[in-house]
Amino acid sequence: MRTIDLLIFIVYLIGIVLFGISFYRKGRTSAEYSTGSGKIPAWVIGLSIFATFVSSISFLALPGIAFLSNWNAYVFSLSIPFAILMAVKFFVPLYRSVGSPSAYAYLEQRFGTWARIYVASFWVLTQVMRIATILYLLALPMYVLLGWDMRIIILITGVSVLIYSVLGGIKAVVWTDAIQAIVLIAGAVVTLGIIMFSLPGGVSRFFEVASAHNKFSLGSLGLNFTESTFWVVFIYGLFINMQNYGIDQNYIQRYMSARNEKEAISSALGGGLLYVPVSLLFFLIGTGLFVYYQVYADALPAEFLEPGMSDSVFPWFIVNVLPAGLTGLLIASIFAAGMSTISTSLNSSATVILNDFFKRLRSGGNEKDSVKVLYLSSVVISVIGIIISFYIIRVESALDIWWNLAGIFSGGMLGIFLLGYFAGKVKNVAAVTGVALGLLAIIWMSLSPVYFTGGLEKFSNPLHGYMTIVVGTMVIFFTGLLLTAIINKITRKK
Repeated sequence: MRTIDLLIFIVYLIGIVLFGISFYRKGRTSAEYSTGSGKIPAWVIGLSIFATFVSSISFLALPGIAFLSNWNAYVFSLSIPFAILMAVKFFVPLYRSVGSPSAYAYLEQRFGTWARIYVASFWVLTQVMRIATILYLLALPMYVLLGWDMRIIILITGVSVLIYSVLGGIKAVVWTDAIQAIVLIAGAVVTLGIIMFSLPGGVSRFFEVASAHNKFSLGSLGLNFTESTFWVVFIYGLFINMQNYGIDQNYIQRYMSARNEKEAISSALGGGLLYVPVSLLFFLIGTGLFVYYQVYADALPAEFLEPGMSDSVFPWFIVNVLPAGLTGLLIASIFAAGMSTISTSLNSSATVILNDFFKRLRSGGNEKDSVKVLYLSSVVISVIGIIISFYIIRVESALDIWWNLAGIFSGGMLGIFLLGYFAGKVKNVAAVTGVALGLLAIIWMSLSPVYFTGGLEKFSNPLHGYMTIVVGTMVIFFTGLLLTAIINKITRKK
């Protein structure tokens, strides 16, 4: 790494960490740690929502998958407007009226303690996998730069983020997110421009080569749910994004940090919709990298064409092609954005553990105990994420593994929320039965392709892995509705 780039990288990261630590306050309450006492400006929350969604998963994995294949994964972004409009219409007002820092307090009001514990548990599992995936993606550019063991980089990064998250609280998280969002967008625009104008023939050559290799394909429009078609990704994206913007603690906590309901809705809309054009930039960058290394084939080492290396192509380009100064800034911004996203997950996970578990077990706990639980929970989640991250190294695509794991660990959370909100007559027994059957469906869909072999293969899940969350959600929702109708019919006959 050139001296100027290394200097920019170090100064930028130190500045970001110090900025986050500057929000540390002695005697901070659990409300200040989790929601900033509801006094954060809407524009900051909006950029924080955007930055939380982007993270390093988007900045590195989306160009990696566009380089490896086509634009099929961009269909996920096209589902966001539909999901977020539903979220701001129904869910944001709901959470503001409930008034709890936990997104899952509503479920206890609706179905009882079991529903709150069930959803909170699966959500924390999802965050652990998210942290692990981002730690891996953050280690990639530093591995390309320094050649260090990726496990050492992951460990250093995880510990650094833990310190910054614990000391800064939610205010540090959202304000740092806002800075990262601006820097990341600017960096993506400049990078794409450099790729385009580095090609002989410029933009026209880009489209010529990319079109010849079918890189702009959004996937087959056929109704085939066994492959990653347009409709499979769109439906998956619709369900995952309704879950993200509608019931995910990372986002609900930001809605609760806004000064009022109107500002919460505007921040959700602005932050969510901003991702659609920005993710398009990432796909353009990934396709541009493919074209660039088709034109300059000798410029990319052969190892980057091996399975599991597509996510490393963009870091290689940043280090070896971008001009001095910009390389350091872009690497630092990617790294810091990932740190912000991890700190978000740590902060939100700690908030869930405090409000959905600890306070239920020790209702008499004082404020000092609550703050200790927030700190300790952050440490435990961080350590588990680091360990799991070690096992993600050298996967085919970090984006694929994240999407599959998110679908599995979501555990049909969206289904029980939809059941509670839109099916007012559904009671506890029907909800419990729906969740039980939904979990069985998720377990079968997730494990049968691995364990149902030979004579059992005909009983294996025939659908694409992305459909796991879809089927799990629908089983919970419609089982609840059907069982309620049956119970009501029997009751009326008596």
